Amino acid sequence: MDAFEVVKPGFLTTVQDLGRIGYQKFGVPTSGAMDRTALRAANLLLGNEEGFAGLEATAEGPTLRALIDLLVAIVGADMRPLVNGRSVDSETAVEIRSGQTLELQRARRGLRAYLAVAGGIDVPIMLGSRSTCLPAAFGGVCGRALRENDRLPIGPVDRQPTALIGRRLPSGWLKPIGEVLTVRVVLGLQEDQFTSEGIRTFLSEPYRVTPQIDRVGVRLHGPSIAHRSGADIISDSTPLGAVQVAADGQPMILLADRQATGGYTKIAVVIQEDIWRLGQARPEQVVRFRPISVSEACAALRTYEERFDVLRRTWQSPPKERGSYRLRLGGGSYRVGVEEARGTYRVSLEGIERESDDVEEP
Repeated sequence: MDAFEVVKPGFLTTVQDLGRIGYQKFGVPTSGAMDRTALRAANLLLGNEEGFAGLEATAEGPTLRALIDLLVAIVGADMRPLVNGRSVDSETAVEIRSGQTLELQRARRGLRAYLAVAGGIDVPIMLGSRSTCLPAAFGGVCGRALRENDRLPIGPVDRQPTALIGRRLPSGWLKPIGEVLTVRVVLGLQEDQFTSEGIRTFLSEPYRVTPQIDRVGVRLHGPSIAHRSGADIISDSTPLGAVQVAADGQPMILLADRQATGGYTKIAVVIQEDIWRLGQARPEQVVRFRPISVSEACAALRTYEERFDVLRRTWQSPPKERGSYRLRLGGGSYRVGVEEARGTYRVSLEGIERESDDVEEP
């Protein structure tokens, strides 16, 4: 069923999940969320599977009108979400009523925010994914960014999970990237195509994110990285996080919508759990590279996944139904307490109690 109508599309808002895996050999980009950590966490907040599709908003988010009652979570860049003009928390499961508007404003910190909804965005699956592939114009909503008046359907939800309202990510679970972003890399691929001095420059000097930043990759500017005999190679595959160095000696980190193959030398690959931080980097962000071994990279990946395991275990038990509700009568608002004992409900409202065998929960 349709869940949202797009009132304003924002700067660049697309449908993304965890990517289109297994088709790069056919020339198909993987696409998927630039910040997989944020999307996974947003889905877990709502009891969704981690790979459910959500919205990726870049720099300035959309304004959406709810067409039904919904439960949503916003994780990632600080876009100061508003519901009907009133501030609501990020990193929290938030209820939105039919007819209300949800607005994601211009990002104050970070670059991309992820909006997950209980049930997931239910656009057609193409090659195993609902992700929008902008370079090839397929997936998501007609292969493009959202536009005004688009409607977004969601998948089935057994019941409105009201017991999840207010569920929050643990404090500090997502850490800001800081003024200097240090990313870990594994040297390799065409490492032998660079001089010793070029490798030393790459690993010791700071680089800055340029305005040439999109879902394909992040171009950096800094001291030139010297090749041994030119930057061109016979085209080969381009893994996520590959650091290409073209003839100008400047590095470019390949990201979600990268081409399937490339013909420039690759000096290193950024480890997977640091990719999300690059997805939040803004122009002028300072980036430094730190080399690690393959075994260290594997250990870092295990640590990264263990953090999600802890989060799942924290929330794996079915939540208890709330024992209190807010009742609105005219211009007033009252707290209602409900207790169940042997099929009889005891309802308390501002100190007045009554018993009934048949009281509906609001």
